[in-house]
Amino acid sequence: MSTFIDRVDPELLPGLAYSQDFPPPTTIEELLAFRELTCAPAPKTVTTTTPAAVATYTASGVPLLIHAAAPGPAPAILWIHGGGMIAGEAAADTDYCWNLSQATGATVIAVDYRLAPEHPYPAALEDVLEALDWLFTSADSLLIDLNRIAIAGSSAGAGLAAAASRVDRDRHGPRLVFQYLMYPMLDDSHSTPSSLEFHNIPTWNRHHSLFAWQSYLAHFPASPLAAPARATRLQGLPPTLIQVGELDLFRDEDIDYAQRLLAAGVPVELHVYPGAYHGYELTVPEARVSRQTLQDRDRAFNRALSTRASGGPPSTPAASDAVSDAASDAASVMPTPSIGTAPP
Repeated sequence: MSTFIDRVDPELLPGLAYSQDFPPPTTIEELLAFRELTCAPAPKTVTTTTPAAVATYTASGVPLLIHAAAPGPAPAILWIHGGGMIAGEAAADTDYCWNLSQATGATVIAVDYRLAPEHPYPAALEDVLEALDWLFTSADSLLIDLNRIAIAGSSAGAGLAAAASRVDRDRHGPRLVFQYLMYPMLDDSHSTPSSLEFHNIPTWNRHHSLFAWQSYLAHFPASPLAAPARATRLQGLPPTLIQVGELDLFRDEDIDYAQRLLAAGVPVELHVYPGAYHGYELTVPEARVSRQTLQDRDRAFNRALSTRASGGPPSTPAASDAVSDAASDAASVMPTPSIGTAPP
């Protein structure tokens, strides 16, 4: 029987060395060390081929980094970093956000949300929603086209993006035109075959993820707002791109989420990349599969952000569908101080 290493794309093997020093944190002290490993000391200088600007804003106390590779009016992408909701920072994704801005012509706004366990659920989601509302209300001053705003994230950030898309749909209707979910962290139960299979691999694994979920949920029971895999009412969400590696513990929960989005009438593009593990495109960006991943991402963004310029918002589910879905999910909704009791 082949081992995990045997199944990894040979070009991605060097990236596993980077992950060898990531022991699953089980204490605050270990978590602080883990954060040092997963955060960049400072943004690197990026050479751009178009007029560039960067700015720091706050949205009701939520720090934001804004990357604008071209003058507006431009589309916008709200970017949410990964790190299991226990680590990571917006500054660590500066190069990534610049590259995304240049590839799409969009202004990319990165959110520095609060981290668990110091700030458990719903703090991170509240920060993302605050940033999203700020983006829409500040669009004119930022020279952003209100008809071309997307939300995106990787890993835990993609899970937060998925949750925020649903809350935003319930609060404001279909105003987001696209969601990009890169190997999203969706399921707190970790009961899928891929989660059970990849429990002790030399990258983000089941041990890391279980600790992250425990830290994030704290004393709150899991709910569809905290763990998007638990959501059942998916109608009316924006067109979606989901990317995940074949050897990622989130593979099966991501495939399941894509299938359920499709069943709900949401346009979905799903890519499962052979031989790829969690975080592969970041640790070995020069690999062919990493380059293909970014090309697929850019193509989907450009299609979504360009075609929405003259079109209307995405279609909404029929009222009868929303009522029946909300009723079936009511028992699983957990009220929170700021997020409220919107159906899952």
